Amino acid sequence: MAILDKHKVLEKNVSLLLVFSFLVVTIGGIVQITPLFYLENTIEDVEGMRPYSPLELAGREIYQREGCYVCHSQMIRPMRDEVERYGHYSLAAESKYDRPFQWGSKRTGPDLARVGGRYSDEWHVDHLTDPQSVVPESIMPKYGFLKETLIDGRYIGDFMATHAMLGVPYTEEMIANAQADFQAQADPDSDYDAMLERYPGAQVRNFDGQPGISEMDALIAYMQMLGTLVDFSTFTPDASR
Repeated sequence: MAILDKHKVLEKNVSLLLVFSFLVVTIGGIVQITPLFYLENTIEDVEGMRPYSPLELAGREIYQREGCYVCHSQMIRPMRDEVERYGHYSLAAESKYDRPFQWGSKRTGPDLARVGGRYSDEWHVDHLTDPQSVVPESIMPKYGFLKETLIDGRYIGDFMATHAMLGVPYTEEMIANAQADFQAQADPDSDYDAMLERYPGAQVRNFDGQPGISEMDALIAYMQMLGTLVDFSTFTPDASR
């Protein structure tokens, strides 16, 4: 009771409450910020991580344009129920090339951080075309128009150059070959070896099964990559971080 009585003094004195509030916020800020000055890097390097390929980057842009991030997060928290449902918890390194990141905080639909390879391309085509045909209770709108909208990647090199200005390690070679790599990833009959050297682990195929490269091709290429770059069977967290 004595402590509560003393606390009443703060509650009744606006100036005193302001001073003590400032002290608490200051101490909390110092505790959070000071350690950052002693770390060489706050994000550990993780084997397998690379910048998005041109087709994946185009797909990510469509993902953002259509507001997919509003209902789907891309961050698995390190809690048992999250890990058992979605897979290994998300690493900071997995978002280091995201401008902006897609962590999200609302899940009208499931988290997509590990959706890559979980479903077939055909499932994604059906789901995007008519979500209720594969998930009857879904309230997701239809995105069948993506399959009808063809893209040629003519500006993807400029888009990559902009990301390079923001710190994404796209090389001059990557930017110069952007449109060729964009087209090669969606064509399994193309000469895509050079593209795979630049973007290891990139998946090459006709994602929507239709002639030409559509926005659906790009979106599915992006989604099929999510969570597949890091080999979690061999990954060991850096305890110092």
